[in-house]
This record gives sequence, structure tokens and C-alpha cells, in this order.
Amino acid sequence: MSDSMTAPYDALLIVSFGGPEGMDQVLPFLENVLRGRNVPRERMLEVAHHYERFDGVSPLNAHLRELIAALQSELNQHGPRLPIFWGNRNWHPLLPDTIRQMAEAGIRRALAFVTSAYSSYSGCRQYLEDIARARAVVGEPAPVVDKLRPFFNHPRFVAANRDRLRDALEQVPSAGGRRDAVRVAFTAHSLPAAMAAGCDYERQLNEVCTLVSSDLKLPRDRWQLVYQSRSGRPEDPWLEPDALDHLKSLAASSVRDVIVMPIGFLSDHMEIQYDLDVEARELCHRLGLNMIRAQTVGTHPEVIRMIRDLILERIEPGAASVAVGTLPAFPLVCPDDCCPGPPRH
Repeated sequence: MSDSMTAPYDALLIVSFGGPEGMDQVLPFLENVLRGRNVPRERMLEVAHHYERFDGVSPLNAHLRELIAALQSELNQHGPRLPIFWGNRNWHPLLPDTIRQMAEAGIRRALAFVTSAYSSYSGCRQYLEDIARARAVVGEPAPVVDKLRPFFNHPRFVAANRDRLRDALEQVPSAGGRRDAVRVAFTAHSLPAAMAAGCDYERQLNEVCTLVSSDLKLPRDRWQLVYQSRSGRPEDPWLEPDALDHLKSLAASSVRDVIVMPIGFLSDHMEIQYDLDVEARELCHRLGLNMIRAQTVGTHPEVIRMIRDLILERIEPGAASVAVGTLPAFPLVCPDDCCPGPPRH
């Protein structure tokens, strides 16, 4: 990827995971997701059944269309006036098709906003690899694409998460001191322990949880970072504690109310919709635990303004990256050795 800060850009590329929009798309989509991964077919079919509850429609694409519309309006009003293209890793619009479309439109240089706030192989470097492969498929006409940095500790991202948690806290009954005793389970996608060891994913997540909790004066003993949506072989270690196990422990401790907040995600998708809104909620109902699910930041105005900030960092000479908390802003250009891939066996 180019490290030129002053190069002119003539487009913005939104890069995301992708999701099906009908039952006929579910299995082809999951086959794309799991290609090359050591996940049993039985697990893939189990996940396919999750989609049946929602007629095979992931909420992710609808969220992305809303984000693109809001962001295009922001850029048209405040600049830079860049057209927005959209390409996914696993489902239509697929990155190679979008890169080809950009080339046919005469785009020569583009910035890419990846919808993952944190640095890990699957959330950062793998997208760099996806973009490189897509450019190779298109060949010589493909535009140069420079990825914007991970934004976990950008003040606007933290502020948007703070607002979502405040909204959830207001849904907890105040009578009997329940709001003062509510627990918060911040959730993020689990990773294989070997992958997590090569990046700052856990540290970054804990930083954002700490910042959001501190802003709302939520004591440390009332929140916990937990992990959801693990896959792979049961014998392989993944990040813990598991979200469902944590909910069981809260109920065993006579906790009455819990806010489940997917802080590791920008927008809703099937793993939030099923793992939290179905599986976790059904568990809480059985346990007698009142569960409130905080919303993802999605198209919060601060997120839209943040994306513009990230663009300006790359195009304005001498612009400084902004960050809050104890960790520095992530480098504008990913270091060659950051977020290594998982060990191959």
C-alpha cells in the first residue's frame, strides 16, 4: 500500500464482510466465508439454520447502504467530494467486481474504509490481502487503494459507543436501585488465541470498554469484556470468557439486569442478530435475567463525521491523527509486520 500522504484521491471504497439477502444465497455465502478454514461442514449447516429465522437476510447490507447514504451526504456537504464505492469480502458486491467498476469509471486512486475498528488479522490485514487480490484480478487498470487506519480509539467512535450505552442504561428501571446495580457485558467476536497473540485486539477492546465506562462513571466491577461467535474446532483455544457463560455467572450471583453491548462491531449482522438477540436473550429469559441489548454505533452522526476525519488525515499535509485514552492512534499506514495471519498447520 502506498504511504504517500499528499497523493490525490478520487474515490472512497467501503470494504466490509458481506452478507446474504435470501435463503438461496446463504450456503454459497457461508462457503465463501469458510473456504480454507478448518470448520466442520456440520457447523456451517448449523449456522445456515440461524439464517432461516430471518429468511436468509443478514442486516449488514442494509446497514451499509444507510451508512453510505449518510456518508455521501456528509462528503457532498463538507468535502472532500469523493464518490463512494462498496465491495465485500464474502458476498455481493464482491471486491473484484467493485474494483473493476472503479477502473471502468476512471478511478485511479482511492482510499478504503474497512468496517472494522480494531486491528487483527481478520479485521485488518486480511482486508489488505482481499484488496490486493481484487486488484490483481482486475489487472493494470485497477486503481491504487490505500486503507484508512483502524479507529478503535478515535474520540468520535468512543463518543458514539458512549451514547449507545447511555441509551441502554436509561432503559434499566431506576426503582429499587436497579440502574445503579446493572452489569454491562461488552461483547466482541472471539478470535483463536494464536491469532490474538499476534496483535493488539484484546488490548484495544479493553481500552475502548474502559473509555466508554469511565465517561459514564460506570465502576470497573460492573462491566466485563466477553467474547461471542467463536467457531472452529472445539479443542482449539479461543478468546474467553464466553458471553453465554458470563451471563450464567451473573445470574448465579443474583444480578437482576444486564446490558449486552456489542462494542466490537460497527453494525448489526447475523452473529449479533442470532447470538445476542436470539441465543443470549433466550438464555437470559430462562435465567430470569433482564437483558437489554445496546445498539451498535451504525450510522451514529459521530461515526459518519469520524470517517470524514480519517479521510482528512490522509489528504491534508501535516494533519495529526487523533486518539483518546492511553494507547496511541494506529499508524496511518499499517506496518508490514502488523496483524500476522494465523499459524498454518
